[in-house]
Amino acid sequence: MPSFIDSLVSSRAFGYLARTILTYMFWASGLAKLIDFNAGVAEMSFFGLEPAPLFNIAVIVTQLGGSALIIANRWTWLGAGALAVFTVLTIPIAHTFWTMQEPLKTLEFYVVMEHITVIGALMVVAWKSAPGREPVPAPRLGSAKINA
Repeated sequence: MPSFIDSLVSSRAFGYLARTILTYMFWASGLAKLIDFNAGVAEMSFFGLEPAPLFNIAVIVTQLGGSALIIANRWTWLGAGALAVFTVLTIPIAHTFWTMQEPLKTLEFYVVMEHITVIGALMVVAWKSAPGREPVPAPRLGSAKINA
């Protein structure tokens, strides 16, 4: 890797920027639901989540709290886990492509694929934020020992 790229991606500012961009979809949504609480409640009602005001509060706390933990790089595993579980749950609640007709079916399928990709990114964040652990070496093919 060229030294200027290594220097860039190793900087603290780059880490904050990367974590802020990664969590944008969550904290922007959480802020929107907080700023226009009634619209958030209407969204919860639309998806059959009742009592809608309590679900809206739970979503706001999850989205803003999880994002804050990741951006601050404190208890990152908890923030990433909360946002990953939240994202998984949105699939059967809000993105039921398997029940839809074309062309909406394909569009929602792509949204689900994007959600799965975001979940993978959150898994990487949790993994990379773990305190300095020694990497586990991959097993070599053909070198397995049998203890008898």
